[in-house]
Amino acid sequence: MKKLRIFLSILLAVVVLGGGVAYFAYQKLQPENHFKNVPTVSKTGNNPGSQGTTTPKMKENVFNVLLLGSDERKGQKVGHSDSIILLHVDLNKHKYNMASIPRDTRVYLDGYGYTKLTSVQYIKQATGGTTAGIKAAVNSISQLTGIPVNYYVETNYEGLQSMVDALGAIDVDVPFDVKLTHPWYPENNGKVIAQGTQTLDGEMVTELVHERYSLKNVDYDRQLLQAKVLIGIAKTALQPKNLTKLPNLVDKSSDFVIATNMSKTDIASLGLLVKNLNTDKQVTYYQLNGTSKSMYDDILKNNNSEIVLDQTALKKTMKHFE
Repeated sequence: MKKLRIFLSILLAVVVLGGGVAYFAYQKLQPENHFKNVPTVSKTGNNPGSQGTTTPKMKENVFNVLLLGSDERKGQKVGHSDSIILLHVDLNKHKYNMASIPRDTRVYLDGYGYTKLTSVQYIKQATGGTTAGIKAAVNSISQLTGIPVNYYVETNYEGLQSMVDALGAIDVDVPFDVKLTHPWYPENNGKVIAQGTQTLDGEMVTELVHERYSLKNVDYDRQLLQAKVLIGIAKTALQPKNLTKLPNLVDKSSDFVIATNMSKTDIASLGLLVKNLNTDKQVTYYQLNGTSKSMYDDILKNNNSEIVLDQTALKKTMKHFE
């Protein structure tokens, strides 16, 4: 009996200790605790493409995530930045701002000169590999906006499709009819995704964010579609039936992500953030507008159609990302 009591006491101690460790780990994963100290991966500098020599210091529990969507196909090692979204997370105010940056924005690439933003990653990937490509894109965007980038996450069309299919399907608020004229999958050519709330699988979500040629405002309308898809993913992940899938999605994040500086615990903490997110009230979406001009491209050594952002509007919008 005495040995049994000793055994039960030890078992109880293990259970209590294990529960305490689990609780402590869970508490550390809470976004307000986990993101108190975040890295800064962007490099600032005094060059012709920079908004200034310094960037604003981020407050505690406030950080920026750069979301990149590449057109890199399976088996390829290089790709253009097709989707560029800056996400600002303010855990103090529980507010989240998103800004789409046009892929053809004129930016400065260290060591090369001026070119399109979409080309930066491709050029540096071709010469230095995946990491060099994404770091160059991060730095060009930070210098363009004057805003530090703390985390980056890059996916491609196959990764996006896999993510949506892992959730089953997502509901997307499609703001206008979208005719597929440049589909990722040739068999979808000519199909129309109708205006309204549509339940889409991974393949059709991929087609939706890829289309731009048939859209009235071309790339700006595609940016809007990309934002709608991100919100659709968040809303679907919030559904009770899908909350149990989040740990598995985090564990399989490498299936969806090409490159990131976020650890699995970083992603898990963001997952806890999503659980309490009200996309309609807490998320604000911005577009960075500019003028399309024929400008000299230092890489092409010729004129190229590029978007020159309105600097006054850019600085005003970036105030929401400090």
